[in-house]
Amino acid sequence: MMRRLSAALVALTLVLITAAYGGSGDKGDKGKAGAPGIGDRYFPTLGNGGYDVEHYTLELSYEPGDDVLAGTATIEAEATKALKSFNLDLAGLEVESVTVDGDEAEFERDDAELIVTPAESLAKGGTFTTEVEYSGVPDPESDPSLGIPLGWIPLDDGSYVLSEPNGAQTWYPVNDHPSDKATYTFRITVPDPLIAAANGLLTEQVPGDGSTTYVWESGDPIASYLVEVAVGNFVIVEDGTAAGVPIRHVFAADLADEATEAAAETPEMVEFFSEEWGPYPFEAYGALVVDTPLGVALETQTLSLFGSDTALFAGSEAIFAHELAHQWFGDAVSPERWRDIWLNEGFATYAEWMWKEHDGGESIAESAEDIYRGFEASGDDTVLLDPGPDGLFGAAVYERGGLTLYALRVEVGDDVFTEILRTYFEKFDNQSVTTADFVDVAEDVSGKNLDELFAAWLAQAELPPFPGASA
Repeated sequence: MMRRLSAALVALTLVLITAAYGGSGDKGDKGKAGAPGIGDRYFPTLGNGGYDVEHYTLELSYEPGDDVLAGTATIEAEATKALKSFNLDLAGLEVESVTVDGDEAEFERDDAELIVTPAESLAKGGTFTTEVEYSGVPDPESDPSLGIPLGWIPLDDGSYVLSEPNGAQTWYPVNDHPSDKATYTFRITVPDPLIAAANGLLTEQVPGDGSTTYVWESGDPIASYLVEVAVGNFVIVEDGTAAGVPIRHVFAADLADEATEAAAETPEMVEFFSEEWGPYPFEAYGALVVDTPLGVALETQTLSLFGSDTALFAGSEAIFAHELAHQWFGDAVSPERWRDIWLNEGFATYAEWMWKEHDGGESIAESAEDIYRGFEASGDDTVLLDPGPDGLFGAAVYERGGLTLYALRVEVGDDVFTEILRTYFEKFDNQSVTTADFVDVAEDVSGKNLDELFAAWLAQAELPPFPGASA
């Protein structure tokens, strides 16, 4: 004879079932393997599916003499689906152990994929903490879009990191894609008298036996390609505050005087762009200048990276403006997929023209026309919405990208254009976006259908006439 279960017994039974099946809500659901890529067709294996990282704690020890990096990465994440295993991106380096929620986990390597199988499946919506101990000599990536090594780069007395687009995976286990941003804690131990610098704020220096551990905290989410760690004979130069933001630079000691002069306009730039677009989005800003030529600069979050060449030549002020502008457009508002890189570089290129006009140089219109004539003469027919992996950092992404914004400004007028940029930043701060997101904001704010304008500048190879020119 069947009996009706009491309410208390029903409740207890549900609790036991939920516990037994990991809270997934599907009895017997042990989850599936997380995808080995996040779905970006330019870089099919970058990033991973099935989870969202919330915070990385990177405990690193580095010996410049032998270039050995030893690390423990603690990764706090939320499962976006039920998982029986998941992947992290890690190229090279030896993995010594992996735990998930304190329990030893099985792991295997498949090229740049670290495949982790926890002792128990992970429930959808549940949080979990992965700890990876690893070591070795980082082997930088060789990326055809830039033609320079990417990742952890050794110097005679230290190192720096330059990761865009795919170098982060060469020095720590990571969900290596800008669509999954996270906050960071860095604890970096280096031999005295070297200094270790990273994103965010220096919160502690812990002396050891012939070494010092530098603790840096970044409370704002960072895309992995914008993470910076640098070790060397540096000096930290404080330059007051601008728009309420602490300005602190990290300069190679031998270049400190020249670099201080080169970065002198930084506080005024912070104030200017904050007035134009909205408050500077992070806890601090400054430049990192290493004592080696790089050929490039990179907007590593809160601490933009420059080489001795890109920081100290006569025209470097434009590059300082460019990398600072990225803190709003590229860092705070990041691309959801790499094909939309013009949202980074076109905006920062336009910002160079803004700063030049503000500083008493050419007007924005004059800068735009100069760039247009040169670009027209080049015959570059890159389609901005699909520049290809090898074209991520080609001239079109920068120059035609900037011209697209100038065309929008001519179409909608100065005041509406400024409101579009402010609204776009405010709406998507700390998020990742696509071109469609920007177009939607531009049309909402302007009240215009802008399909024809954006199609001409972004979706076709033929260069449109210079904005405002008579037919």
